[in-house]
Amino acid sequence: MDLFIRIFLAPLVFASIFSYLITPLVIKLAWRLNIIDDPKKHKHIKVIHTYPVPRGGGLAVFLAILISVFLFLPIDKHILGILLGAILITIVGLLDDKYDLSPYLRLGLQFVAALFPVLAGIGISFVTNPINGKIIDLSNPKIIFDFYGMHSIWILSSLFAIFWIVYMMNAVNFGAKGVDGQLSGVMVISALTIAFLSLKFINDPSQLVVLILAVILAGAFLGFLPYHIYPQKIMPSFGGSNLGAYILAILSIISTTKVGVLAVVLAIPLIDTGYVLIRRVLSGKSPFWGDRGHLHHRLLDAGLSKRQVAYFYWFATSLLGVVALNLNSRNKFYTIVGVAIFVGGLILWLTHRQLKK
Repeated sequence: MDLFIRIFLAPLVFASIFSYLITPLVIKLAWRLNIIDDPKKHKHIKVIHTYPVPRGGGLAVFLAILISVFLFLPIDKHILGILLGAILITIVGLLDDKYDLSPYLRLGLQFVAALFPVLAGIGISFVTNPINGKIIDLSNPKIIFDFYGMHSIWILSSLFAIFWIVYMMNAVNFGAKGVDGQLSGVMVISALTIAFLSLKFINDPSQLVVLILAVILAGAFLGFLPYHIYPQKIMPSFGGSNLGAYILAILSIISTTKVGVLAVVLAIPLIDTGYVLIRRVLSGKSPFWGDRGHLHHRLLDAGLSKRQVAYFYWFATSLLGVVALNLNSRNKFYTIVGVAIFVGGLILWLTHRQLKK
């Protein structure tokens, strides 16, 4: 029981309380610096709020994570790499909140942020083929060089990790933060799912780090949630969504068993984003410029309230989280296929329903 309190409850509660206490200060800072999303000035088809809302919520989440990490985790090269990427993401998020950066610049900086943990040694040495269960080795080819000691770069492993992190950041940013409270709830549930899975491997020191970092992430968004839930008092914005997805993606690749778990837990925003990117490209539009084609927009257009849409995502994420904890690789694959069919069918039905009005 003492161990459970020390590695689970203590970091979760501390991160929650710190985030809850720091967020009002970030709200005041956003108003003072005029980091405000005013729908009368920021006219865009995807904007759905009707009153000025401070941006910059990612800063509150980052500070809660940063302080909690220093208190509850040893700072090794992996943690340092994660934190350096998190710092860059937070800075980019704040600049975007203030100046609305080009999506192509943001994408480039996402790749830079993803490089930090990979250069620190975080990568995937193998994945399991979901069809036949065979192991796919990603440790070769590799580059070995001498720079104040011998180092090696696993090319496929590093590329897989970088693109997984960047896709996760964009999928969550596009598909999981459309309405008040949606992102915060999804992040709490996803992080706790990773934490509960890590409890099964508590004797592995590397999984202890995963567990503590996961509950810190959950706590940071849990403390932020009261200010983000409808009617929101602050937005997590690009920085908040990217920071949460970045850490989740890294947690999933520290142990390869969690890549499939996270893909199932976040299947709806991952698949929704994939559909949206394909639709935009096929229609000759930039895949990175926002529109009202995401599932949460279609649910709003169908008559659901913002609270109901957020609750739908929370419930779906919770359900998929429970399912993911009890599946093998093959069944995770079939579950994702099933969710893809469900989401695609739901989007088609909502689109047809809207056209008939």
